[in-house]
Amino acid sequence: MKLDISQMDHIIELALREDIGSGDITTLACVDPAVHGEAEIVSWSDGVLSGQDIASEVFCRVDDSVKYTSLERDGSEISGGTDIAVIGGKLASILTAERIALNFLMRLSGIATLTRRYVDEISGTRAKILDTRKTTPGLRQAEKYAVLCGGGSNHRKGLNDMALIKDNHIEAAGGLSIALKRTFDYLADAGRDIPVDVEVATDDDLEQALSGGASWIMLDNMDIGRIRDAVSKIREKDDRIKIEVSGRVTLSGLREIAECGVDYISVGALTHSAPSLDFSLNVSKISR
Repeated sequence: MKLDISQMDHIIELALREDIGSGDITTLACVDPAVHGEAEIVSWSDGVLSGQDIASEVFCRVDDSVKYTSLERDGSEISGGTDIAVIGGKLASILTAERIALNFLMRLSGIATLTRRYVDEISGTRAKILDTRKTTPGLRQAEKYAVLCGGGSNHRKGLNDMALIKDNHIEAAGGLSIALKRTFDYLADAGRDIPVDVEVATDDDLEQALSGGASWIMLDNMDIGRIRDAVSKIREKDDRIKIEVSGRVTLSGLREIAECGVDYISVGALTHSAPSLDFSLNVSKISR
């Protein structure tokens, strides 16, 4: 589990430009640029940590002489009052980078924490928790990394790495069977061997998906009874077909879905509704 920090370059630069603008007025006015110091980042929430590499890179971008030392690893469970990192160097640089670094930690740790709750809820079943493309624009890679930190799995990272035939594609193509055939023909012509996931909402959709050769079927917005019936039909047809449940998935009903024998449960809330964790930076040493 590793975040490619080089792919975050433009996001970090944008965040720093947005926050600093023409200069950090308060720090420029109050802090002697020659003063060095040390600060700790403290978690005030219980949860799962994510975003250490990004936070470290933020401080480095402001001043590459600043040293960021992680005290806890991404993916680890932390409790309120835990020091998760120590930063040393020019105090002005530390204060200027503070908010952006904390913002990344807060957001990503929140996602990791919510994901862990979903993952723990279905422990012992065959099901895995998947994220979706319902991510903050520009932050998809980081947010999907946070899902991994929480023990979840990544669905497709974009439109180019997997085919997912949804209701609007089916409508535009003129039917599910037509959409499936066109997709398989397109992939064959392009010489690509990638998964083809098809969304089904009715019994007729399911029959067309099974007869059309779908290798991955998404059961969309079905109640628990229909999910059980669909799983039974799919397993009887071909146990190799991956079964995903999506839509109206909540923690309270999660385990019942998982116990139907599905392979995946996709949850948009992991990235669009996760509450942030609370972190702060506290200066602990000053060398004048």
